[in-house]
Amino acid sequence: MTAGQVRAVVFDIGRVLIEWDLRHLFAPLIADPAQLDWFLAHVVTEEWHAQHDAGVALADMVAARQAEFPGHDALLDAYRDRLLEAIPGDVPGTYALVERLHARGVPIFALTNFGAEFFAQYRATQPLLELFGDIVVSGHERCVKPDPEIYAIAERRFGLPAHALLFTDDKPENIAAAAARGWHTHLFTGAARLEQRLLQEGLLD
Repeated sequence: MTAGQVRAVVFDIGRVLIEWDLRHLFAPLIADPAQLDWFLAHVVTEEWHAQHDAGVALADMVAARQAEFPGHDALLDAYRDRLLEAIPGDVPGTYALVERLHARGVPIFALTNFGAEFFAQYRATQPLLELFGDIVVSGHERCVKPDPEIYAIAERRFGLPAHALLFTDDKPENIAAAAARGWHTHLFTGAARLEQRLLQEGLLD
């Protein structure tokens, strides 16, 4: 693959555009460090949270978990009602790259594993997402990365072939699935390295 082929950039959101950590929500609510570790390892885990990314309604998830773990109702209510507190801020430097790409007229999109209800809450807080031509959200599609189908959905929605897209994500398995479809890919480890890739592709100057 040579410079000049890429016509658009596709961003993941969690841990690429925004920091995200369930501990950031629950640490102020659970004073004992050992109890906090247990809660995050057994009750509100990232694996359990992923059900919402796949399209399961929050009300159903939380009610089932409260029945499974009695005595944790208030904390599970906090998960449902206050998840934005698990977002401490933006990943340093990435939104600046989005703004630079937009200023140069480069089409920018997002492909994210994000629950529909939580994404609606988050989007209302982040006007910069309006710079994106389209955002494919797993919770809306009921299909999550790295399932090949969500990449096919993105290609149709973005209106561009696989070889025209450069996708950046922090998870190797999501990158591998995109590469298998012919997308250009960049494993995200920080904005500085992504900037170098964008310069290499001729998308920034």
